[in-house]
Amino acid sequence: MRSLLSLPLAAALLALPLSAQHPAQPPGTADQYPAFERHTADHLAIAVDPYDTSQKASIFRVDYASANIIPIRIIITNEGDTPISLNDARIDFITAAGDKVPAAEPRDAERALDRPADPRRKIPIGPIKVGGKRKNLDKKIEQDFSEFEYGAIAVEPHTTRAGFLFYDLQDLENPLADAHLELRRIQSSDGRELFAFEIPFNKYLAGKTTH
Repeated sequence: MRSLLSLPLAAALLALPLSAQHPAQPPGTADQYPAFERHTADHLAIAVDPYDTSQKASIFRVDYASANIIPIRIIITNEGDTPISLNDARIDFITAAGDKVPAAEPRDAERALDRPADPRRKIPIGPIKVGGKRKNLDKKIEQDFSEFEYGAIAVEPHTTRAGFLFYDLQDLENPLADAHLELRRIQSSDGRELFAFEIPFNKYLAGKTTH
């Protein structure tokens, strides 16, 4: 999880000017979303909310869907009386085939958006020419990651924290079907590691079909 492990880079990105298309709506508590899981013993609830439609994704500066990158909003609600630490958290997308996809970094998104749309096209060999449009796109990607990426290293008691992680799912045709998000190494304030969360995206997809 880059934002929790590369704080100097995140701090540098914060210096960039920000002007998102639309601000993200304030999150509700985790149990207000179709795809959520609660661990009663740990007083913790976590939800996932993929931004996989053009309307939802309009908050971003870049069309990530064109490169099959899905921004996923993660909503963590601490229902207990002690802080929860995400300092060592690992949050991975697990595909239907069981492949593990870590969250993308800005450079990963830049490379993905530079991929040929048609897989039959050959990738050019030789130095990459960086023009004004390329630099502008890269800057927008960095701004999106800086503004929206999940960056909280702790969730205070009776508090909800939310943010996005971006997953490059490349050539998967229906990436959310039968996939899930796995959250590991979440710790209590005394250093005890909590049970992992495995939140299926089928819950989210089922919620879409009912609206």
